[in-house]
Amino acid sequence: MHKVVSLGGGTGTFPVVTALKALRTDISAVISVSDSGGSTGRIRDEFGFQPVGDLRQSLAALANKERQEWIQKILLYRFSKGSGLKGHNLGNLILTALQDMTDNTTESLEIAEKIFHLDGAVIPVTASNVNLKIHYADGTSVIGEHILDHQEENPKKIEKISLTPECKLNPPAQKAYLNADLIIIGPGDHYASILSTLVVDGTKKAFKESKAKIMYISNLMTRRTQTHGMTISNHLDQIEDAIGKKVDFILINDSTIPEKILDIYAKEEEFPVKDDLNGDKRIIRAELLLDKIVFKNEDDNVYRSYLRHDAKKLESVLKKVLKQQS
Repeated sequence: MHKVVSLGGGTGTFPVVTALKALRTDISAVISVSDSGGSTGRIRDEFGFQPVGDLRQSLAALANKERQEWIQKILLYRFSKGSGLKGHNLGNLILTALQDMTDNTTESLEIAEKIFHLDGAVIPVTASNVNLKIHYADGTSVIGEHILDHQEENPKKIEKISLTPECKLNPPAQKAYLNADLIIIGPGDHYASILSTLVVDGTKKAFKESKAKIMYISNLMTRRTQTHGMTISNHLDQIEDAIGKKVDFILINDSTIPEKILDIYAKEEEFPVKDDLNGDKRIIRAELLLDKIVFKNEDDNVYRSYLRHDAKKLESVLKKVLKQQS
């Protein structure tokens, strides 16, 4: 059985983990823990624990949709009523209760995996309670991942991100990197989900020592407040700098995005990520787009993308890549 790590967070990790589950791989999802918005942010402010939103998404992805449909529904359910509960996610509340009982996020996830009979591991990238620090090109900086979504008239260019306070790689995450046959980076928010997972102290050393092949799955669209004007190579350069080595595969969507969807994004000054890799031999192009638009729950106040990667289409590509590793 192939050992595969899915690295990142948020809705981007969901289809990757779903695809890997269908391929019966040994899955470890190493997830960012710097979220500070939405239901997760509210719980974090009240309890002071590590944020659980992205961790919960990966737990839900591990559930078998046929045999464990209601487990997935429970983990993803969002309250639409109640002055205190409205907007909260039930899965977030369950994980917060487990954190309160164990005082340890990694242990709480292990317990959740056993309670829900999930095959796979969801691992916080660090055991520390951290926040995202955004460093702008003009020399200023701010703290808080939720700030990435602020719709300023002229968003400032991001130079880099870091985590505060300084933190070390979670030992179970380090072990997952070292034992993996394949590590998949992305898709997901470039700064909030991907780089926030890669800038943790100890990550570069773990990647250097790992013999795993590395795949980067390119994002579909730019984000006005984060990656406006960035090409695939711009994204990739920052990722390869963070891990200290070149990736082995670059997976790029080859599906045509409908004009009506492009128009919706264009109104928000967001566009398809430009492929400027000019025949790089590491590229795998495939139709990866989910055939339906995803509209977020009206009680969810966090930015969500309309377009998603299709788990079944990812499964087809990953099956071929893993077969090469056999």
